[in-house]
Amino acid sequence: MAKKSMIIKARRKPKYMTRKVNRCRICGRPRGYMRKFQMCRVCFRKLASEGKIPGVTKSSW
Repeated sequence: MAKKSMIIKARRKPKYMTRKVNRCRICGRPRGYMRKFQMCRVCFRKLASEGKIPGVTKSSW
């Protein structure tokens, strides 16, 4: 779980746009972030396996 203070700090508008930190909207994790879904890989995998993300299916070959 991410620190509450860092999550709140990341939500604020930065002085310069290059300082913006992408964080997962669900858990606040800064690493493994996917822009298209605005969440980290951990939350993405959990929601995708539950079928809560439309158009995403588990791949197998």
